[in-house]
Amino acid sequence: MKVGLIGVGNIGQHFAARILAAGQKLVVFDLNQDALKRCEEQGAEIASSVVDLASKVEKVFLCLPMPAAVKTVASQAIEGKSIRSLIDLSTTGPSVTKDVADMLAPKHITFVSAPVSGGIVAAKNGTLAVMAAGDQATYQAIEPILQMIGKNIFYLGEDPTKGQTMKIINNTLYATSMLASCEALVYGVKAGLDPQIMLDVVNVSSGRSFATMERIPAAALDRSFPVRFTTELLHKDIKMCLDEAEKIGAPMMVNQAARQFLAFLLTQGYGNKDNVAAMQQFEQWAGVEFGKKPE
Repeated sequence: MKVGLIGVGNIGQHFAARILAAGQKLVVFDLNQDALKRCEEQGAEIASSVVDLASKVEKVFLCLPMPAAVKTVASQAIEGKSIRSLIDLSTTGPSVTKDVADMLAPKHITFVSAPVSGGIVAAKNGTLAVMAAGDQATYQAIEPILQMIGKNIFYLGEDPTKGQTMKIINNTLYATSMLASCEALVYGVKAGLDPQIMLDVVNVSSGRSFATMERIPAAALDRSFPVRFTTELLHKDIKMCLDEAEKIGAPMMVNQAARQFLAFLLTQGYGNKDNVAAMQQFEQWAGVEFGKKPE
């Protein structure tokens, strides 16, 4: 099976690397020429455009940062001569996913929406969670590819919006727990507690979360705050979740507070910083720092 991948940036580059390392034939396209060169050096075939890629392979995967980009690229891909299936690995949201499904149906192109979760490190290690939904036969055909990039693969049914709904719920829960954790841990430092000991206690107790177990230890303890997933993108996901919930009459008041704080961070210049850098805002207000740089 020869497949195509459109979008080989922060996450997509790891998808490409793992697919190629598994001996799979891969055609890639991206607007970033450096990203394409990196994939070419690893053995990928380079397409000159979206339509060119969709004319070389039957199964086209997308890994794009914004829903609008997914919709635009999908509208171009359907003009390809070979495409038979589109698989969206992006966080696109239920509404745009439905729009894409409606766009593909008249062209008889099957669709699976399969957003992923776990971040850049998990993408590199192939340990992502994958939340797939859509045409079952297509899902079964591309499951071997999904197993190359993820560890926990879930199929949520024929409706392609279900995987996207699951993904934005997951990211919203992460955002809210991450912000609450940063706020509480900064309070602990202000009260005289040791950052490492606090994390050790929380992570064997009921307050633990992905933020306290993975992200905060890796980003804040040594003050490195490496960019894994930007504040801007996290705000996009949680806003999408709240908007979709409002459409169906599901109130989300607690998570709304997290969205509002992320929106505030965007006004303070945090947009391109990693989302865990939110801790720095709480530190500024409290007049303390969580963790310290290595000597």
